[in-house]
Amino acid sequence: MTKAMSSAEREDRVLERIDKFRQRRPRLLDDVVTLAHGAGGKSSAALVDAVFLEAFRNDELEQLGDAAALRTPSGDRLAFSTDSYVVSPRRFPGGSIGHVAVHGTINDLAVSGALPQWLSAAFVIEEGFPIAELREIVADMSEAAAKARVQIVTGDTKVVGKGAADGVYISTAGVGVIPDGRRLSRDLVQAGDMVVLSGTIGEHGMAVMLARGDLAIDADIASDTAPVHEMVEALLQAAPSTRWMRDATRGGVGTVANELVKDSPFALILDEERLPVQPQVLGACDMLGIDPLYVANEGKFVAIVPADETAAAIDALRAHPQGAHAAVVGEIVPGPPGIVALRTSFGGSRIVDMLVGDPLPRIC
Repeated sequence: MTKAMSSAEREDRVLERIDKFRQRRPRLLDDVVTLAHGAGGKSSAALVDAVFLEAFRNDELEQLGDAAALRTPSGDRLAFSTDSYVVSPRRFPGGSIGHVAVHGTINDLAVSGALPQWLSAAFVIEEGFPIAELREIVADMSEAAAKARVQIVTGDTKVVGKGAADGVYISTAGVGVIPDGRRLSRDLVQAGDMVVLSGTIGEHGMAVMLARGDLAIDADIASDTAPVHEMVEALLQAAPSTRWMRDATRGGVGTVANELVKDSPFALILDEERLPVQPQVLGACDMLGIDPLYVANEGKFVAIVPADETAAAIDALRAHPQGAHAAVVGEIVPGPPGIVALRTSFGGSRIVDMLVGDPLPRIC
């Protein structure tokens, strides 16, 4: 007679199956590109792995960070990053595509541990685009760069026929200097480390979504688009043993957490009650059936900090105007390997998997 499994044994078997499934290499099964491939989740990972990594594979690209850490022949360490921006609408409460184009690349450099220095900017402009609006977008970029004390030093413009683009697309690349002795890497993360979030989540995605005017929702939500390099430097001064950082843009905190634990020997546990979410953002997400964990941010980052430096890290972040709501939102635990779980406010837990579809396209 077969012996009945205990609840613990059943749970172990389920987790084992989940782990085996999650360890599979993402497979690109689509014949054409869809909006889901730009969401920053599973479809994006499959596209990047099967098309771009397959063609360009090298040691730096394999790291899949926000920026590549490069060493010059003279020994200087530089960070190099690039990104494209296709926000719709181009202007929204709290910012514009111009602000996001500058802040996004600055933030990619910052969370790699670099001090941002220079940007390039390239524009693909649709025939018939108003010059007045283009001037406004460029002015926003100039303002954002000046406030962040970085320079836009080179660029390019291309004009395409009417209907070949949605107004204007912007690509920016950035270079920053990595201070001697500074290293941030997923390889440094270990069980017992704490998960620090620099502030409230979900404002940018919800602000852009509501600005489209397709929904009968009236909420006072402004994008959080902002440079985070000053907060990052404050954190690294207070917590010099910080292991790893990532800004939570496409796919939000949930996707960042999954990228961290993928193929790792540890798990990440988030605490729902500790996640800082503005009430109006949470209300809008509830009405739309969207989990704020997956909503894009443009001025927030996740950091993994040793437990004994966490209090200093939080104090440093909260001392900055952008970090008033910084919080410890989770921890790194030994296992199950590669799992992100959320302790719910009801006392249970659930798996936080990689984003599959794209609930909010054209957000950044």
